[in-house]
Amino acid sequence: MRIRLVGSVLALTAILATPFEARAQKGSPRSKTAKVVADPTPRRDLSGVWLMQPGSGGQGPGGKMPPMTAWGQSKFDSNKPGFGSRATPNSNDPILQCDPMGFPRILFIITPFEIAAVPGRMLMLFERDHVWREIWTDGRSLPSDPDPTWYGHAVGRWTDDYTFVVDSTGYDERTWVSAEGQPNSDALRLEERYHRVDLDTIEFNLRIDDPKVFTKAWVADKRILKRRPNTEILASFCVASEENSFKTRIRAPAAAPNENEK
Repeated sequence: MRIRLVGSVLALTAILATPFEARAQKGSPRSKTAKVVADPTPRRDLSGVWLMQPGSGGQGPGGKMPPMTAWGQSKFDSNKPGFGSRATPNSNDPILQCDPMGFPRILFIITPFEIAAVPGRMLMLFERDHVWREIWTDGRSLPSDPDPTWYGHAVGRWTDDYTFVVDSTGYDERTWVSAEGQPNSDALRLEERYHRVDLDTIEFNLRIDDPKVFTKAWVADKRILKRRPNTEILASFCVASEENSFKTRIRAPAAAPNENEK
């Protein structure tokens, strides 16, 4: 009995004298199985609530904007933003009278939106103005002569398990591409690429083709969408009376210094 006890004490002493790192490397049956497994990247799935992360373009596509055509420059010069470096108190931004914001502009507003898949379609549900956009995934082609709408006509397809590409056209030319006042025409065509990097991240790329406005395609900066788990989309509507009150109290006084600098 005494011999066994002495042996146990010597064994315990040897274990305690061994550096922790060496013991950890040897491991135990429990440590070998207690590995942290990252959540897999969902395949062919963009569902969830997402938020566009800030980029150099602010509330717009960013990247190097190409030169404008004469028609595009004329429209741009006549647009008077209510926000940003070109802001004026007498803005004619269509959203300030609660006209629909349109696409792609609404995507760059820093409010969340939800993506949901239903048979034959993918839906984008925006908190801003509480509007939705549908992307057809049933194999149809874009219409050859579409009637312009505020959010256009869009079709989408998976190019691999993690990349979803959207082509769209048929946009109403009363909308702006961004808050800075870049216009769009009814010839606008967009290509969006949503690449799911992991459970919580989408890389977003945008190409803007509008031959009436720009002399060549505008390739926007890559932006990041981050998943917002446990977030619900709020019912945030544009209300004309609230917009007018905000203009009088806040937006017009803030824009006045820019106007006085001219």
